[in-house]
Amino acid sequence: MLDTLGNLERTHTCGELRGSDVGEQVVLMGWVAKKRDFGVFTFIDLRDREGVTQVVVSEETAEKAHAKAKNIRGEFVIAIKGNVVARDDNARNAKLATGDIEVKVSELLVLNDAAVPPFQLEVAGSENLAAEDTRLKYRYLDLRRPQLQNNIRTRAKAVKAIREYFDTQGFIEIETPILLKSTPEGARDFIVPSRIHTGKFFALPQSPQILKQITMIAGFDKYYQIARCFRDEDLRADRQPEFTQLDMEMSFVNREQVYREMEGMFNHVMKTVGNIDLPAEWPRMTYAEAMRRYGSDKPDLRFGMELIDLSENLKDTDFAPFADTLAKGGEIKCITVKGKADYSRKQTDELQEFVKRYGAGAMAWIKVPVRTGSDSDLAPTSSLMKVLGEETIGRLIKTSGAVEGDAVLIVAGRKSVVAASLGALRQEVARREDLIDRTKYECLIVTEFPMFEHDDEADEYIAAHHPFTSPMDEDLEMFKTAVNDPSQKHLLGKVRAKAYDAVINGYECAGGSIRIHQKDIQALNFKALGLSPEKARERFGFFLDALEYGTPPHGGFAAGIERTCMILCGTENIRDVMAFPKTASAQDLMMDSPGEVDTAQLDELGVRVAE
Repeated sequence: MLDTLGNLERTHTCGELRGSDVGEQVVLMGWVAKKRDFGVFTFIDLRDREGVTQVVVSEETAEKAHAKAKNIRGEFVIAIKGNVVARDDNARNAKLATGDIEVKVSELLVLNDAAVPPFQLEVAGSENLAAEDTRLKYRYLDLRRPQLQNNIRTRAKAVKAIREYFDTQGFIEIETPILLKSTPEGARDFIVPSRIHTGKFFALPQSPQILKQITMIAGFDKYYQIARCFRDEDLRADRQPEFTQLDMEMSFVNREQVYREMEGMFNHVMKTVGNIDLPAEWPRMTYAEAMRRYGSDKPDLRFGMELIDLSENLKDTDFAPFADTLAKGGEIKCITVKGKADYSRKQTDELQEFVKRYGAGAMAWIKVPVRTGSDSDLAPTSSLMKVLGEETIGRLIKTSGAVEGDAVLIVAGRKSVVAASLGALRQEVARREDLIDRTKYECLIVTEFPMFEHDDEADEYIAAHHPFTSPMDEDLEMFKTAVNDPSQKHLLGKVRAKAYDAVINGYECAGGSIRIHQKDIQALNFKALGLSPEKARERFGFFLDALEYGTPPHGGFAAGIERTCMILCGTENIRDVMAFPKTASAQDLMMDSPGEVDTAQLDELGVRVAE
């Protein structure tokens, strides 16, 4: 039979007691993390969210408590009363904050029993964890693990620090609705049917983008919010269908003013929560330079291995694949991997298959051997030696910066394919060769993103960000020409936006822009995106109306709470910093959702499910 708590009150947490508490009588409550039975003595590691305390139950001094201790097992919920005693010098546990003491139990209450957990909670190393699907199904057990407990608490501290920063900067926290009108912003909306207005639907916000702009029109000047956002899109390690972001907007500002707030907020959070020092002013890099040097708009600067252009060396080549690539406006680039001239055929084949995932047709290689006394005549080897010859290979080695012992990995193709495949290969090689200094935190603001992206299948231009992003002042006339003259539509691909991202350790942690605040420029942008005035009014009529009433220049950014916490917690899995995440297939295994809805409820909503 289980015990009742009665009037017993907890005096301390399981992570609180120290040597200075020796002699005190205490009451602890928590879960049984471990039990060790030594006959007349039973040792229990008692756990709560603050830590672990060892308690010892003696048959000689607490017969009833000892009898109960014999029958408990892992994850039972118990309360103990007893005296704090110092451990013997040779029995102290330096791994525990409470390791200098233990509690000698006089009374033990079993508050609840527990079934045998479906997986072991305390394991050494992430490689020994149970399968993630199993842990997500029993998330309430998984969350008892100290690592996840610490991650969730780190997240809470980060959100608190964000609020502290913006409150001191004069921002006002304003909540915006969850049930909105569907205003497509790139990803699919989650749709909510209305019972009262049959046949009509709300949408869950992909972000509070339009509403935060309206707060600027309303004259609030400085807005922020910790906002829940929803996007019905394919998932990956750092994405979830529902997530949390910091949303911020300011009036009467330029890009540099917004950058300073981004830097200030991140610097405050990283220092307050993780004791991480970032520079007062972050380095700046244009999108074009980031793509040229790293093949990514969110480059990880903790290691080198920049992309190097070999196109000039090969402009006169008669090797058909390379010549055809250059004739079509493509490029040939490489990365140089230090000390890896010993890559095996198996390893280069693996890397070749890797780049193919990003659209590359193949990956060529050059290996520069280390020459010793007896091997002074060793020549470079290459998958291109027969088709390019020694002289050309020598020029490529010189351009690549390779020296003895290095490997050069080469990809040719369209610029976008070369950037995507070599940029990803750079990260993969750094991961495999352990080139990333995990103690470093490298930050960057990437600027001047393209305003439009070309959809090759539809042969049309789409917004690279959202349709309210302002073009660069220098590109405004080109933008107007491209929109108004159909023969010049291709110029849209050259228009740069006042858009920017904050990048830390290769993660896009925040993104934003200066917004369009003039209705004639907004109308031009809708036209560029193929939206007729009628369609634009159908989707964004309320916002277009608001623009008529004196909209100030404004801009802001949104920062991913989860991605920021991933960096603070040293994890690469977004689910590690969320209490109740979804799987990669957007399922909640614990609640078994999404699930079916009763037919009567669907009838009430006027909804039918297609078979």
